[in-house]
Amino acid sequence: MPLPGRWLTSLLFRYNGKMFLIDCGEGTQIPLKQAGWGFKAVDAIFFTHYHADHIAGLPGLLLTIGNSGKDTPLDLIGPPGLLWVVRSLLAICPALPYEIRAVEMPSQGSGSASNSGAGAGSDMPPHADIELYGNLSFQYAQCDHNATCYAYSFHLRRQGAFKPERAKALDVPLGAWKILQSGEPVSLPDGRRIEPDMVLGPARRGIKLCYCTDTRPAPSLRKLFSDADLLICEGMYGSDTEIGNARQKKHMTFGEAATLARDAGAGELWLTHYSPSLQNPSEHLGAARRIFEKTYAGRDLMSKTLKFAD
Repeated sequence: MPLPGRWLTSLLFRYNGKMFLIDCGEGTQIPLKQAGWGFKAVDAIFFTHYHADHIAGLPGLLLTIGNSGKDTPLDLIGPPGLLWVVRSLLAICPALPYEIRAVEMPSQGSGSASNSGAGAGSDMPPHADIELYGNLSFQYAQCDHNATCYAYSFHLRRQGAFKPERAKALDVPLGAWKILQSGEPVSLPDGRRIEPDMVLGPARRGIKLCYCTDTRPAPSLRKLFSDADLLICEGMYGSDTEIGNARQKKHMTFGEAATLARDAGAGELWLTHYSPSLQNPSEHLGAARRIFEKTYAGRDLMSKTLKFAD
């Protein structure tokens, strides 16, 4: 539940002028306003699942986005059941000045549109890369929760470095170098077609951002989060003495989240989605940091700029 000084779970990330939101709990539009990034550039909203604390803020946010002057389509992306949920919520904001495009991503396991598959597919590999925008793509995997729930991984690919010596050897004119550097092929006056990989080195390490809530640890999540630069992960319970509750309610302790980050080779872990009874999450970081040193307690408006390693 929302508490004084603690809003419900939501993540906003920005790349190349476009913004993407994951989950939209009650009141999400208020911290978004505080962040000062505006609303018009929100291009897609992803949903982990459809429990109210992850989606009840959607109608108000859609209206605020409409008032920002947005007139380009907004994509809503989530597990099966999204179409029905969105139709229901849009009943109180039917006249939006932009198009809503709802996209249901297939579930793992049976492949049906059922929303009852607790834990179904949680041991299966993540779905393949799906293009989102430019060289930004995403994957998802099914969590182990009491409703169909997805975790997401966003990957910003980075092509290889431009090799001038290769371009010179191929007699590529200087005017075409920039086009090839941008990843586009060029056709030369002599009829030859030069592909970018002919003048680029091997692909370099990109940036990987991962997010999950409402789940038990699962092998599919370790695969999805492999080598993440930043993993934002639920930590419903601070102490491992709460492991019984975590198992029963399909959530994680701080220690379990830290173990998941360590085993996935993540660079940094932010904990989120705390139990209302967890008044001071930072008090429980010690045990988690003994498992994974770079563990931090998430808080409202916490932010970070992710950069290429070289």
